[in-house]
Amino acid sequence: MTLPRAIAVVDVGYTSSKVILFAPDLTKLAERKMASTQRQGRNYSEIDIEPFLSFLENALPELDAMAPVDTIVTSAHGACIASLDERGALSVPLMDYMSEPPPEIVADYTPQCPSYAETFSPQLPVALLHAMQLFWQQRVKPEAFAQTCTILPLMQYVAHRLGGAPVTEISSMGCQSHLLNLNTLGASSLAVSQGWAGKLARRANAWETIGTLSSRYRGTGLKGRGDVLAGIHDSNANYLRYLAGGIGDFTLLSTGTWIIGFDTRANVKALDQSRDIVANVDCLGRVVSCCRFFGGKEFEVVASGADGSRASLSSVYRLISGGVMALPSFTDSGGPIPNSGKLGRIIGKVETEEDRASLASLYCALMVNESLDAIHSSADIIVDGPFSENDVFLRLLASLRPHQKIRASLLRDGTAAGAACLALMPDGLLPRIDIAMRDIVPAGIDVMQYQSAWRTHHANPHS
Repeated sequence: MTLPRAIAVVDVGYTSSKVILFAPDLTKLAERKMASTQRQGRNYSEIDIEPFLSFLENALPELDAMAPVDTIVTSAHGACIASLDERGALSVPLMDYMSEPPPEIVADYTPQCPSYAETFSPQLPVALLHAMQLFWQQRVKPEAFAQTCTILPLMQYVAHRLGGAPVTEISSMGCQSHLLNLNTLGASSLAVSQGWAGKLARRANAWETIGTLSSRYRGTGLKGRGDVLAGIHDSNANYLRYLAGGIGDFTLLSTGTWIIGFDTRANVKALDQSRDIVANVDCLGRVVSCCRFFGGKEFEVVASGADGSRASLSSVYRLISGGVMALPSFTDSGGPIPNSGKLGRIIGKVETEEDRASLASLYCALMVNESLDAIHSSADIIVDGPFSENDVFLRLLASLRPHQKIRASLLRDGTAAGAACLALMPDGLLPRIDIAMRDIVPAGIDVMQYQSAWRTHHANPHS
């Protein structure tokens, strides 16, 4: 196999979007980044991808000048679906997954919602489901939606805008979309009954070349080939990196705005949907049990602007000694604690920035521990993404799970590096790569009694 001279990963996140240049050995060479854009539309909050696409007009040629970009890989968060008309333009605006559907839309969707046994995804809050987005759009914009000829996920839509053919990809379609039957990996009963199944773009493998970079993004001329791959769901890209690392059984916590736990051992048939336990499909087409927690967002709420780097174990000790608690949940998603959405509250006084960051770290460690219990995690736990740099969170999690080894990735951009792996597997065979990690030492604080009290409080909201 001829290795690409350089790989550009175009990563569309909910908070920020970036393009990262990798060498063929997955060394990070450079990065360009900007804030992601949402705006309030007439019927729902919309994702505005145009500023980022304009940003790429300069960013991609700049990176190619450093090393010839032979391959471009797109990755994105899973909760966005694009509908295109016959000209390839959006028939309806992209929906922001934090949009709150009107009660009548939810009431109409609920009886048609596919069963958990079919999709291994419960009905989720706000617009987190691809199917909910389509269902809502076709009711509030019927004439525009009727022009839809092609439906594809966000990561493949971005790849299409860069120069690729319109396609779908299995990990992008299988991340709690309600559009995929996870038993057959074909269209769900809802996708068929609503007439969407016949409009889904053809399926391509994540590593498949679907076109070449269009002239809009080549500047005065590209040194590299500019092959555009089909792309991948961002958390699945992270998971792919550890599969390529040949680690064996493990639980991966892919952290960011969401904390998604992938477990190689968990039995999908034994999952409890009430605890936000779902199944994803990896890019190789295998169903994987996953836990979900809106960890990054809930950390922001509890920390009230304090950065995780301000957390300390001495502050945690004071908080525990004083009985200060953050109780779930601070967003619509209760995560592993059923029926706790938007019931979050803090018991006790938290005044300093250090204490706010420490309480948020403690709270997230407790919630992630509940998520891991829900999937019966028993192998080594690997933390990747922003939370891998929060030592307080890591050491508290190690204290809560003394019978498992906790390891943290030394690479901040694990998701992008995982996406870059696709450029190294044109035949679909996993490359073998090295993964740098560090072992985490428990906090040395007895958190078990505190955890018991915390569980009692959140089980009795009026206590």
